[in-house]
Amino acid sequence: MTYETAYENLVVTTEGRVTTITLNRPAAMNAITPAMHHELQAAFDAFAADDEQYIGVVTGAGERAFCAGSDLKVISDIGVAGTTYPKTGSAGLIERHDLSKPLIAAVNGVALGGGFEVALSCDLIIASETAKFGLPEPLVGAVALGGGLHRLARQIGLKQAMGMILTSEPVNARRGYELGFVNEVVAPAELMAATERWCAKILKAAPLSIRASKETVHRGLAEPSVAEAMAHQDGYPAFAKWKTAEDTKEGPLAFAEKRQPRWQGK
Repeated sequence: MTYETAYENLVVTTEGRVTTITLNRPAAMNAITPAMHHELQAAFDAFAADDEQYIGVVTGAGERAFCAGSDLKVISDIGVAGTTYPKTGSAGLIERHDLSKPLIAAVNGVALGGGFEVALSCDLIIASETAKFGLPEPLVGAVALGGGLHRLARQIGLKQAMGMILTSEPVNARRGYELGFVNEVVAPAELMAATERWCAKILKAAPLSIRASKETVHRGLAEPSVAEAMAHQDGYPAFAKWKTAEDTKEGPLAFAEKRQPRWQGK
């Protein structure tokens, strides 16, 4: 069954175990307005809280843009002081550090500034051949403070990140793949099919195992050493939940009985 929830600037669709959040301002290249930050907060909150939803997909409406960043026209009208962010930061996602469910960015055009930061906040990026990525904030006297500076340097290494950051120049999807922050590049017409293929692969695995794996990677990177990460991983919330889950028993049982496992997400 497919269910759709319409916000003023978003469309949220749930199909099976996958929630797709679509930025829906194609005429403005899906640029984020102050109101959208709070709509996205609500959409991601609902996804995080829904035990029946295992994977989140973020994409943009139309063919031109995933998200062109903040809507500077709206900001110039209301002033920077008029922009307030929800508790999990820009786009309701940038500072959402406790989401263990996997997120996929299906990037269908330009992903600039805050749009690139949203994509970098996801676990995987599937990109159309028309996609472009960049942090052009300095060109308008701003700084990419939505995590882009930190995430880009961590995801592709310091020198390559500084090349993008200091020149403000965007890179295309192929270059993003070469740099390592894009997982796959496909023709525009194949973008959502490719994203569904990645979802299907993830859904073969136990959902709590996936969440424990994601959380362990991210928390482990914040540890001073591999030894300390391994010593502390038992205390990571998703890891601790996985250890005593019914699905953790179901996996070996299904293997022994030579059948497909029946995951319950608990």
